[in-house]
Amino acid sequence: MKHHSIVFTGGGTGGHVFPGIAVVEKLILDTNYSNVKITWIGSNSGMEKEILSRYNISFASIPSGKLRRYFSIFNFIDIFKIIGGFITSLILLKKLKADLVFSKGGFVTVPPVFAAWVLKIPVISHESDLDPGLATRINGRFSNIMLFAYKETKDNWKKSFSEQAVHISGNPVRKEIIEGSREKGRAGYNIPKDTKIILILGGSQGALQINNMIHNIINDLIPSYFVIHQMGEYSFKISNRDNYITESLFKENFPHILAAADIIVSRAGAGTLWENGVLGKPSILIPLGSGSSRGDQIRNAVFFENHKAAIVLEGDKLNSQGLLSEINRVLNAKSVLIELEKNVKLLCNNDSVEIIVKIIYAQIGIEK
Repeated sequence: MKHHSIVFTGGGTGGHVFPGIAVVEKLILDTNYSNVKITWIGSNSGMEKEILSRYNISFASIPSGKLRRYFSIFNFIDIFKIIGGFITSLILLKKLKADLVFSKGGFVTVPPVFAAWVLKIPVISHESDLDPGLATRINGRFSNIMLFAYKETKDNWKKSFSEQAVHISGNPVRKEIIEGSREKGRAGYNIPKDTKIILILGGSQGALQINNMIHNIINDLIPSYFVIHQMGEYSFKISNRDNYITESLFKENFPHILAAADIIVSRAGAGTLWENGVLGKPSILIPLGSGSSRGDQIRNAVFFENHKAAIVLEGDKLNSQGLLSEINRVLNAKSVLIELEKNVKLLCNNDSVEIIVKIIYAQIGIEK
């Protein structure tokens, strides 16, 4: 039996790691490592190494530099890191005898993808956001297959890159998320059966804006609801109030907490949106502004709002009282909850992992 070596790459944020882990888990489940060896290439200074260690996924690090669209002295420094990442990737891919490279996004992926192209190793790149970022646009020139979550992304991409195979896959979600237990989530915090749960998510690094908004209205929320608040490691403060639990980061218990939530307040990162979507969770989105990012979260959020699959807090409502008003409106109107649940499930397919694994198998010659 021929043995295959598949290299995954991605990093910088959890949104570039967890969807890839979902695909790795499926490959491992199918093969039990009997004929497929999986290695993840990431940054030697990023969060991905710690995340991947929880899943016992083999990890190799490379130097990584950031690609900036604006003038900075660090652009000159980071060019040497990128060159170092490329050389290290060449050595790694040869050593691993890679049959395929799967890129999940982030600046760290550019050197391995380019190295794979030089070595004539097939590359599959996946983009989670509605609008591809700079790293994906660069990688696209060296990839054999592009995978997108949204049809709209594919349509726009084909105008520039017509020579590639392009597929709509959706965004992969980990098996543990889909199998989360509402009952275990409630039991973990002794939440009464009839009390509605508000889950606040700030992403892997927390969200100061959301934390401040919740701080201003927490006294208005806890008489009626149970609030579970992921604050991030830098802003974490222990709660001493009834009906209010704070966490720095969720780990093993997160799938159950997510399953138990009646409404989610969060940023609009692609991974978070899709995890909420496959579970049919109503959400209020407070996207990271264009001043703090490339604006991808704003476009993600507007897309979901246009499909009546989420509520976006913006304009005059982008404040604590606006958030309180929307939470009360949604949780006290069953018809609104039902509509949001129905529409977000229609938007987010839950078979993305199976679609992607089938494409990987076809590319490396495994019949399934």
